[in-house]
Amino acid sequence: MGEYFDKFLLETDPVLLARVVDAMIPLVSPPAQVLGGLELGGVPLATVLRQRTGLPVVFVRKAAKTYGTEKLVEGVPVESQTVVLVEDVVTSGGAVLQAARALRDLGAEVADCGGRDRPSGRWRAGAGGGRADSARGAHACGPRRWLTSTPLGSTPPPR
Repeated sequence: MGEYFDKFLLETDPVLLARVVDAMIPLVSPPAQVLGGLELGGVPLATVLRQRTGLPVVFVRKAAKTYGTEKLVEGVPVESQTVVLVEDVVTSGGAVLQAARALRDLGAEVADCGGRDRPSGRWRAGAGGGRADSARGAHACGPRRWLTSTPLGSTPPPR
């Protein structure tokens, strides 16, 4: 049996969440203007990244609600903005591509994506343009240019 990454430990432990966000900050670079947190796991990461970078944030739902705002993307307007997608764990890349399409439909440019690649266990960001590399279990919104930070395990650090 393979190693299981319990993403809820990451998202519910403030110390571990801070460590992960600190590792992701260098992956968020210009021309980023807005962070896009994917429902559900990307939301806490994007929120803490927002606090650390000062960039505004939007939250991208898996499906629009049939009540309230009925929006797929909640938050600041993204038209003509460069959005960096943030996800916690990526298995096939499908949710990331769906989010990128939703943002592009609103007039945004999706510059990068970041998340924990389930097969490799590494935090990754990929540049640009909108294709997933499912064969590698990657989450790319663009070509094969990867930046990889230090792998992080699922065990919270000692306090």
